Amino acid sequence: MFGSPTPILRSFDEARAKAFYIDFLGFELVFEHRFEPGLPLYMAVRRGDCELHISEHYGDATPGSAIRIPVDDVTAYMEVLRSRNFGNARPGVPEETPWGSREITITDPAGNRLTFYTDAPA
Repeated sequence: MFGSPTPILRSFDEARAKAFYIDFLGFELVFEHRFEPGLPLYMAVRRGDCELHISEHYGDATPGSAIRIPVDDVTAYMEVLRSRNFGNARPGVPEETPWGSREITITDPAGNRLTFYTDAPA
């Protein structure tokens, strides 16, 4: 039996990553790890059933990766995000896709693309 995968996303700036994932997207911090003070950060954030690991370590992930995250109502989530007036990320209106979903894509400070989606009603 398989469980849910845990994506690892690359980060270059701890403060910007925390502001983006926690303050803007509304994830909660699960843990932070450094092998010793001053070394790169490896952290986990969670919102609902979605857990992401974010790493400053070389080789853990490639900047510019893309992931898809299901949400109950992408339009409502877009409105919440827009109300936060986060400096470098303002999601557009959800787009209808040919594969039957509504989606918004937001790029994090390291260039990773997060697509939040809701399946469109049949």
